[in-house]
Amino acid sequence: MTDYILDVTTIPPLSKNKPSQAIILCHGFGGDGKDISTLAINWQRFLPDAIFLCPNAPEICSVNEAGFQWFDLTSEKEEVILEKSLIAEEKLKIFLDQVLEAYNLQANKLSLIGFSQGCMMIIQTGLKIKKKINCLIGFSGKIINQKHLEENINSKPKIFLMHGENDTIVSPTYLLESKEYLKKQGINIKTKMFKNCEHRIPVEGSSLALEFLKKNLL
Repeated sequence: MTDYILDVTTIPPLSKNKPSQAIILCHGFGGDGKDISTLAINWQRFLPDAIFLCPNAPEICSVNEAGFQWFDLTSEKEEVILEKSLIAEEKLKIFLDQVLEAYNLQANKLSLIGFSQGCMMIIQTGLKIKKKINCLIGFSGKIINQKHLEENINSKPKIFLMHGENDTIVSPTYLLESKEYLKKQGINIKTKMFKNCEHRIPVEGSSLALEFLKKNLL
């Protein structure tokens, strides 16, 4: 049993083989690894050699003690949010290295999935790490700080971002902003806006994400 820096819900390969791919799923503000692991349970039969790891964010959530947060959202100040996200990013980076080492995998066999605050974290982390991961799929998120990211992009994985057009928690305009911004950085990005969808992952989103994973990982 690997001792990770973050507590994690693990879904081992359905095939019982040594993992050929690792898929990390990062939950949203106030959620936990178990929450988001339902996606992995739906996907695992299509990716039987993949191990799915769903870490809990490093801090207890400030508004829901039963859940976790990657960073506190009580401050409105951009520089405070960036500073706090960088602390979480450091831990997430260590976690990714631990996973690759534990299963003796190259970064091109690693995919990151994130919802809401988890999506914000994987965009920032996935583009800043020097090892190029396979792909990144984000739901209902945004780029935490465009200027900071622009100055620190070290790799350009394939990205698929999705958002509900009726999202009142994280505005869907962030999807359009992120698309424009990432294209400017020369990053291969695909997007999807869901009609009549609030702040959640719709069934169609789960299916599209699975297709993207299969196409890129297998």
